[in-house]
Amino acid sequence: MQINISGHHVDLTPPIRDYCESKLEKLSRHYDNITNAHVILSVEKLIQKAEARVHINGHDLCAGSEDKDMYAAIDALADKLDRQLKKHKEKLQNHR
Repeated sequence: MQINISGHHVDLTPPIRDYCESKLEKLSRHYDNITNAHVILSVEKLIQKAEARVHINGHDLCAGSEDKDMYAAIDALADKLDRQLKKHKEKLQNHR
């Protein structure tokens, strides 16, 4: 899985980049056919935002989260994507 991380009005420090990559790598445990993920981290006044678009076979999963802490926003984002992946995988299994 290829992970692209970009920042909007925020400096991407190596710890934030590593933390985001480690959280998104855990998504591949639930679904093997993830091709790439694009994450945008941004700051607006006191709100930290994390948005992601994950491309899997023929579909795009999008999620976003906001929090006062960037690490908490990344955690919430990973949880949302995890739930979406599980739901997508269940749909595929039910159609077979």
